[in-house]
Amino acid sequence: MFGALAKRLFGTANERFLKNLDSTVTAINALEPKLQEMDDETLKGQTAALRQRLEAGESLDDIIPDAFATVREAARRTLGQRHYDVQLIGGIVLHQGKIAEMKTGEGKTLVATLAVYLNALAGKGVHVVTVNDYLARRDAEWMGQIYRFLGLTVGCIVHGLSEEERRAAYAADVTYGTNNEFGFDYLRDNMKFRLEDMVQRDFNFAIVDEVDSILIDEARTPLIISGPAEDSSEAYIGVNKLIPNLVPDDFEKDEKARSVTFTETGAEHMEELLREAGMIQDGSLFDIQNVSLLHHANQALRAHQLFQRDTDYIVKDNKVVIIDEFTGRMMEGRRYSEGLHQALEAKEGVQIQQENQTLASITFQNYFRLYPKLAGMTGTAMTEATEFQETYSLEVIEIPTNVEVVRVDHDDEVYRTANEKHTAILEQIRDCQERKQPVLVGTVSIEKSEMLSGVLKKEKIKHQVLNARFHEQEAFIIAQAGVPGAVTIATNMAGRGTDIQLGGNVEMRISQEAADIQDEGARGKKIAKIEEEVAAAKQVALDAGGLYVISSERHESRRIDNQLRGRSGRQGDPGASKFFLSLEDDLMRIFGSDRMDSMLQKLGLQEGEAIVHAWVNKALEKAQQKVEARHFEGRKYLLKYDDVMNDQRKVVFEQRKDLMRAEDVRDTVTEMREEVIKSMVERCVPANAYSEQWQIDSLHEESMRLLGLDLPVKDWADEEGIADQEIHDRIAAAANQRMAAKTANFGPEMMRGLEKQILLLVLDRQWKDHLLSLDHLRQGVQLRAYGQRDPLIEYKREAFDLFENMLAEVREETISLLSRVELRPSADEVVVPRPEQEMHEGRQDVALVGAGAEAGPEGAQPGGQGQAAPSRQQPVASRAAAAQIDPSDPATWGRTPRNAPCPCGSGKKYKHCHGRLA
Repeated sequence: MFGALAKRLFGTANERFLKNLDSTVTAINALEPKLQEMDDETLKGQTAALRQRLEAGESLDDIIPDAFATVREAARRTLGQRHYDVQLIGGIVLHQGKIAEMKTGEGKTLVATLAVYLNALAGKGVHVVTVNDYLARRDAEWMGQIYRFLGLTVGCIVHGLSEEERRAAYAADVTYGTNNEFGFDYLRDNMKFRLEDMVQRDFNFAIVDEVDSILIDEARTPLIISGPAEDSSEAYIGVNKLIPNLVPDDFEKDEKARSVTFTETGAEHMEELLREAGMIQDGSLFDIQNVSLLHHANQALRAHQLFQRDTDYIVKDNKVVIIDEFTGRMMEGRRYSEGLHQALEAKEGVQIQQENQTLASITFQNYFRLYPKLAGMTGTAMTEATEFQETYSLEVIEIPTNVEVVRVDHDDEVYRTANEKHTAILEQIRDCQERKQPVLVGTVSIEKSEMLSGVLKKEKIKHQVLNARFHEQEAFIIAQAGVPGAVTIATNMAGRGTDIQLGGNVEMRISQEAADIQDEGARGKKIAKIEEEVAAAKQVALDAGGLYVISSERHESRRIDNQLRGRSGRQGDPGASKFFLSLEDDLMRIFGSDRMDSMLQKLGLQEGEAIVHAWVNKALEKAQQKVEARHFEGRKYLLKYDDVMNDQRKVVFEQRKDLMRAEDVRDTVTEMREEVIKSMVERCVPANAYSEQWQIDSLHEESMRLLGLDLPVKDWADEEGIADQEIHDRIAAAANQRMAAKTANFGPEMMRGLEKQILLLVLDRQWKDHLLSLDHLRQGVQLRAYGQRDPLIEYKREAFDLFENMLAEVREETISLLSRVELRPSADEVVVPRPEQEMHEGRQDVALVGAGAEAGPEGAQPGGQGQAAPSRQQPVASRAAAAQIDPSDPATWGRTPRNAPCPCGSGKKYKHCHGRLA
């Protein structure tokens, strides 16, 4: 009650915020007459003048009026478009690092130029992020006219550019690109070996277009660069043979959530089976050294219990091929990730393809939080304001429309069956066509849009169907959806970036119909004719009531419904919208439509009749809010896990940059060598232990393995009164002497370069292995809940331990490689094993596996195949040939895989023998 009274007296928080911007808008408008009097050269000179003011100590906020007024005048001269006052407000909101919610047709693309120009004056670069390559190219060219007129440089990042082209685009004052390309460039940059090879500059400011789509809808699908992993087909086959021995009580399956997990007794049974098969040698299934086996067991269980042959996949040509759950089509070349596809191959007895392993990954949540200042714009953000604030610290500001919206939003019509609903939709479409009123029909999936299209074809109703496969074609169709009598069916992805203009889009028609006309006179006549036709068609559409939006179903998210509804009624145009629902719709079915159906039958609801009431709308909105809240909690929970890896990623990537910046890393290597020797001596010669308890043989072997030194440690141990510190000092002196001799032999300059190269190579290889360990740990840690332990706390603790182990491995492997590296006899060249490895970029597609899983197709992007990244040499030293291995000489072993048998002949795995961490 008091809150409502305060709002009436003082206005909402949003209204008060907007009121505070009035004085700035007034100041911008006051400068307009002065700038209009300037000639082009003088106006262009404003950029240099504003930059001088910044260099003199003024802040960006101080020059907002002058900068915004300059952009508005430049837009008027180059594009023939003048920013409205509400667009100026939107520009200020973006500059302040907030989200501007502006209705469809209010000119968000033009609004961004204000904040982009202002922030680009600082010379640190501004990124404008769009949802596809077409929009990135279009906006860079279209809005680029303003920036270039004012003397700024513009770049565009799209798929297929070379490294040099990318570097030039990022060096520009303003850079347009897609969220995928920005993210992949960041990951690739952090796999480079020289600073000059990196393409991105330090992050400064980004404006995200369709911010709700990128930061909310795609938040769970990380960007991944992957490469072939070690062959583990034997493990998949071995575990697969054990799964049929499980009983129903060994696991819990939730088909609705598409998830299956071991019960406490099931985990014990699985561990027992693995032990009997000789696959677990020591420890339990949940020990760190067995985390890979736990991963294989989880994926094999999912393959057997959740995925059905000829429903989820088929076996064709000795391969497992995924079937798209929406279209029923085979998806050649797409593979489930995280080893799930290999588990299915083992289940079906076909050849197991090599598993891909993550080399680098990041979620959009964590990528965009790297920017010191971030802003966004969309037509629908208020419903997700809480998530934007909690996850990204972004406040949502609702910008008023330039002209009041006069669209009529009818109450929903709810029918008992889908057939009754489709009949009502057909009647509405026929009614609109008779009056020449354009219609946009929204569906929630490709499958349902094709089904509705089939219904219209049977009735011989001419229409267009939109999907997101070809963005240029999509933009053209949606731009012409306002033609009188047009019927357009669209999924919720359609129409982004292009407005539906009543009568049709003049610019789009000119680009399609007048592009090939060379004669200026003929071209002018054609353009005049198009403009005349569009104006006449617009009047017909206006008289018919504007665009009529029909939705065949409520989406789980109110935001998607609002996006569809917002296509009508742009810039004061008339329009209408109505949602047609049935009790068979997914949302209605989830929230108890069975009870409602029986109740409606008792009340005597006849076939073809609908329920229409404002209470129904409110009930549906509450149902949507529940679903949205559940999804938000899911994303928030996933982010907590990803933040653990993100903190470690920041440390590793920053360490790489420090190494590349350093002229030499001699001091770092010296410290590492000291740490390695200290750790080695502490393991083999414990402090305060009797000499009989010293592990002298192990110390000798470790000296050979890590330092390449055949030292007389046995003789040292026999000396009277010798202590652990003396042994440490002698080993350190011998190691330092060996490295000094190598430096003298190679030359200081080559040695310094070699140290940096090897350190970066080793860090990359160990980071790759660490990512795999974290993936496996994350899947297995959920079972800790059975032991009354919080999986997240367990994950954080063990992830920290794994990170510490990784750093120790980096130190040991770096020192080991440096102690063994030699010059080739035939050339003055250093031997550093770096076999080439193919890499792939991709997005994890959660929908392919099901809502309960986080894995997706390897190297696959939504709507297409994964794209191969430029191949690069991967930091994995090769293992020595078997004929060259001497079991008694660790120097001949090369780089032994950690899961391979130890070359010493003990029968243990290398990681449990000579390759142990401690």
